[in-house]
Amino acid sequence: MAELRRSARVASRPASAPEPTIEEPAKKKAKPAKPATGTTAPASGLQVGDEIPDISLLNQDDEEINLQEVAKKTKYVVIFAYPKASTPGCTRQACGFQRNFAFFSKSNVTVFGLSADSPKAQKNFQTKQHLQYDLLSDPSKKLIGALGAKKSPSGIKRSHWVFVDGVLKVSRVQISPEASIDGAKQEIEDFISKDSTNGKDEVEAKVEEPAKVEEPAKVEEPKVEEPKVEEPVVSENGSDEPKVEEPKSEESKVEEPKVDEPTS
Repeated sequence: MAELRRSARVASRPASAPEPTIEEPAKKKAKPAKPATGTTAPASGLQVGDEIPDISLLNQDDEEINLQEVAKKTKYVVIFAYPKASTPGCTRQACGFQRNFAFFSKSNVTVFGLSADSPKAQKNFQTKQHLQYDLLSDPSKKLIGALGAKKSPSGIKRSHWVFVDGVLKVSRVQISPEASIDGAKQEIEDFISKDSTNGKDEVEAKVEEPAKVEEPAKVEEPKVEEPKVEEPVVSENGSDEPKVEEPKSEESKVEEPKVDEPTS
C-alpha cells in the first residue's frame, strides 16, 4: 500500500519544464578597413597610367585653362587639391608649394592648386599668400571627381597628383598638407633622377664603332739605275789601261814680215 501511495504522489507531480535554449548573440560584421591614405591609385576615378583629362577650368583671373594643352608644353604637371581657400590647413599646403616654386620652375614643372572655390575667392587667396602659380576653380567638381578626391556629401579630400608627359604617374589622395608638400617635391626629384640615369644608360649603350682608318697607299720607291761602267779598252800592248790619245799639236805658222824693197 505504501508503494502505491508513493507511486501516486510521483504521478501527481507536474512534469518539469524543459530548459530554455540559449541562443548565442549574432556576431557583428566586421567593418571594412578604411583605405590607407596616400594610396598610389584612387579607389575611383583616374588610375595611374591614364592620360590627363581633357578638361578646361577657369583660373583665378577667369582665364580658361585646358589641362591637355598644358601637358603638351611641360614635362611635369602637379595638381594639388585643398578643401577650401584661406583656411589654415589649405594655407599651409598652398604656401608650402610656393616655397618650392623656384625648384618646380627650373625643373619644367607646372603647378596648379585646385578647389571648388570661385575664381574670385581663388584670386583673394592667391593675392593674400603671394602665390605665383594658378589656382583652378572647380565648383561642379568635374576634375576633382575625375581624380577621385570628391568627398561625400560635399567635401574635398586633400590630395595631389603628378603627371609625366601627360600621363598620371602618382596619385596621393586624402593626405596631410605637409605630406603633400614634401611628397610632391620628392616625387619630382625621383623622376628627374630616373630620367637622367636612363639617358646616361642609353648613351653608354649606343657605342659607335670607331671609323676604319684606311692604310696609306704604298709609295713605290723610285728605281735607281746603276751607272753604266764602260769596259776598259785594251791597248795593243795588252794593257788594260785606257788608251790616252795625245792631243794633236798644230804648229803655229809664223808669217815672216814682208820687207818692202826700196824704190830707186
